[in-house]
Amino acid sequence: MSEIHELSALELADAIRTGEVSPDEVVDHTLDRAHRLGPDVGAFVHVADDRARAHADEAAELLAGSRGVDPAALPPFLGVPVPIKDLTMVAGLPFRAGSAALEDFVAPFDDGVATLLRGAGTVMVGKTNTPELGLPPYTEPDVAPPARSPWDTSRTAGGSSGGAAAAVAAGIVPAAHGNDGGGSLRIPASACGLVGLKASRGRVSRGPYGVDGPGLAIDGVLTRTVRDTAAFLDVLSQPWPGETYHLPTPQGTFLEACERDPGRLRVGVLTEPIAATVAPVHAEALAAVDEAATLLERMGHHLEPVAAPYSAEQWEAFMPLWAVGVLQAPVPPEAESSLVPLTRWLRELARGFSGAEYADAVAALQRLTRQTALAWSDVDVVLSPTLAQPPVPIGSLRDDEDPAGDFRAQRAFTPWTSTWNIIGAPSVSLPLHRAVVDGVELPFGVMLGARTGREETLLALAAALEAADPWPAFAPGLPAA
Repeated sequence: MSEIHELSALELADAIRTGEVSPDEVVDHTLDRAHRLGPDVGAFVHVADDRARAHADEAAELLAGSRGVDPAALPPFLGVPVPIKDLTMVAGLPFRAGSAALEDFVAPFDDGVATLLRGAGTVMVGKTNTPELGLPPYTEPDVAPPARSPWDTSRTAGGSSGGAAAAVAAGIVPAAHGNDGGGSLRIPASACGLVGLKASRGRVSRGPYGVDGPGLAIDGVLTRTVRDTAAFLDVLSQPWPGETYHLPTPQGTFLEACERDPGRLRVGVLTEPIAATVAPVHAEALAAVDEAATLLERMGHHLEPVAAPYSAEQWEAFMPLWAVGVLQAPVPPEAESSLVPLTRWLRELARGFSGAEYADAVAALQRLTRQTALAWSDVDVVLSPTLAQPPVPIGSLRDDEDPAGDFRAQRAFTPWTSTWNIIGAPSVSLPLHRAVVDGVELPFGVMLGARTGREETLLALAAALEAADPWPAFAPGLPAA
């Protein structure tokens, strides 16, 4: 058998079920790497040794009592280590959301996605690093070291699921929970050479404690393979009572969709930035799209260029929803001064919006959704770079002296990802391309987006691309043991 950390989540689950490796061996190996490698890449804000060992013991007991039982009846990821992003509560563990303003807060309950992951048999090994309230596309909180890409630790792991991506890309865990309100799964996937899927609005519930609000954010995972991503979507796409948004169930499972032929698809190629008027696009980000386009053409798909469906000025309609969401964070008034300048700037911006302006923003995003659907009605899938640049150096985007300028730089770095949150449709970042930049090999993600509810098509296409041009599981030079 390969080293434990070299296995995908599905492979590790199978090895545990068949007795090739025990849950205790897996948790020992994982916690060792979490403590040795995690600090180098800023992966964790809390490693939950006792919780993880207790979960591994429960998995071992379940296995011992299941002799003679069909292995398929066991939880699908029994004994597989999966940490939770520190924007999501896990009962009894610290919850800081990357902020000094939430110091000493202990979560009173498990959020819904944590409950589902635990029900799938996963071992909760810790809480992963996130920027304050999950806002920027870099993970540089005041309360923890920055999350770094294992490909080049001088560069960001992306954000806001940066710690989760670092943990997976460093070979600590095969998968890690994250969430995405403007690109926060796909951005770190690109920066760390991973697979990151933002599912459709309504596919993964915010319940039973959370609410959808404008429906921008959705939970998911970061993994090294498309099939792992699909299998975790099967786990997470379970509704809770009282859903605001709800989609029909897939024809089969999302994992089964990876084995299907997606058919001959019409693929629109987009390289024009959307969310920023000035967004220089790195030559290797464009080369990544060219590489993906060549593969898709060889597979028989029809490619054609498409334009940005709306202007950067129209994108500004996103701002009241984003800023007011920041203002809704339960920050005690006396802790406001503990927030980073970017958060304070967004909260102050939100205080200036009237109720009518917020309602206008909701209507504007719905109009942009219709406008985008019409503009891209002739294609099934849209292909673009995930990011305009390679993972940037730590500290190069964060600008405490000019938070408005910081936000403009964020938009230029991520000019495509937020569109899929605005329109509520699924998109996935795939690590199809690598190139040497400043003497270091770095990953460049490509993003594929489909129509709302078409995750099965997207996963079938992504799995076919992975088979046609497999990507490396780990960054070059990663410790082997």
